[in-house]
Amino acid sequence: MQSVWNNRYLYLFVLPGVVWFLVFAYQPMYGVLIAFKDYDIIKGVFRSDWVGLAHFRELFGSPNFEVLLRNTIAISLLKMVFGFPAPIVLALMLNEVRSRLFKRLAQTVSYLPFFVSWVVITGIWYDLFSVDGGFINQTLASLGIIKEPIFWFGNPNYFWGMILASDIWKGIGFGTIIFLASITSVNPELYESAVVDGANRWRQVWHITLPAIRATIVLLFILNIAHFLDAGFEQIYAMQNNMVLDRAEIIDTYVMKVGVFRANYEIATAVGLFKSVIGLILLVSANFIVKKFGEDGVF
Repeated sequence: MQSVWNNRYLYLFVLPGVVWFLVFAYQPMYGVLIAFKDYDIIKGVFRSDWVGLAHFRELFGSPNFEVLLRNTIAISLLKMVFGFPAPIVLALMLNEVRSRLFKRLAQTVSYLPFFVSWVVITGIWYDLFSVDGGFINQTLASLGIIKEPIFWFGNPNYFWGMILASDIWKGIGFGTIIFLASITSVNPELYESAVVDGANRWRQVWHITLPAIRATIVLLFILNIAHFLDAGFEQIYAMQNNMVLDRAEIIDTYVMKVGVFRANYEIATAVGLFKSVIGLILLVSANFIVKKFGEDGVF
């Protein structure tokens, strides 16, 4: 306690963060009780009748649940496999660029989409991939790759690819900045020693740069995998339409339609609790595995 009192002014800096978590993260957690109750908005959360796991049985027994889970896992897996390494690759490439002007220009251009909402980005992509004069269709037709314009957003076979590509385009700049900041901490003498030993640029990246940012990669991977079932509500809700609904309906969009539009708050809460439990299991498992391989983990 004496140590706390001596550093009381430093602890004051932590106070706003603690208050934020108590008010916006921990205080609303009592709402998960709705998942186990026949919620009556008049009676409130605590006075509503208990129904046990009835809402979970209804959720898992729903004929739509298999499709929702398949789409969510597939989209999340694509983002994890292809979307997560994309900023690492771009950061490594930019680190090899010697022109400062080009490097800053590339960083700025790649970072700009991060500030744009998914609604605006969806509009841009609809224009780019439009059947009627879209840049992509016109380019492919001029190169002789296609004879007829492709309805990209109306074909279920292309939907996951469109989601992945737009997600990478929007987020690659932000992720790249994190990894570039990590790369700047590498001791330049290591590269000089590698050059003396005859290592080419590829060897320097493989044996110096990548091991140096490995801790950052592992940390971000663990944090990302905790949100594995968050496939991206805003993005998919903005891009989905009735023609691709079989591939576009995910757990989050289902929660919006059932929980908010139909006022079925119990099912929506049950789905949210299910996602949180899966996320916690994945987080603990990933943290345990990386520690087994000698990394620090997040706790």
